Amino acid sequence: MDTIVPPSEAVATGVAEDRTVAIVSYLTLIGFLAGIILHQSRKTTVGAFHLRQMLGIALTGAAASLCLIVPILGWIVWLLMAIGLFILWTLGFISAVKGDMRPVPILGEHYQRWFAGVFA
Repeated sequence: MDTIVPPSEAVATGVAEDRTVAIVSYLTLIGFLAGIILHQSRKTTVGAFHLRQMLGIALTGAAASLCLIVPILGWIVWLLMAIGLFILWTLGFISAVKGDMRPVPILGEHYQRWFAGVFA
């Protein structure tokens, strides 16, 4: 016999599944890759949004590591950028946990525009 799921429970389950990809994408590189795999099986706008945010944060971090080539001054710049990226990561993670599609400050809108075709 088929079970009928009340609409309120179906919506709550859908929101939880939408947030899963978003949350997992912020948990290390392995979590990001797992988020991509999960997103391929069930594409959601929240998941795609946070995958793009995390991709942007990761690539910005990789670019920031080039500062390490320059002694002293480059190391200081890298440290400041690492602190800033950690703050962006934290804000993105909090947004993912809430299920919001709030871009990270300063670069978030750019990430969405630059990676618009990715994870669509």
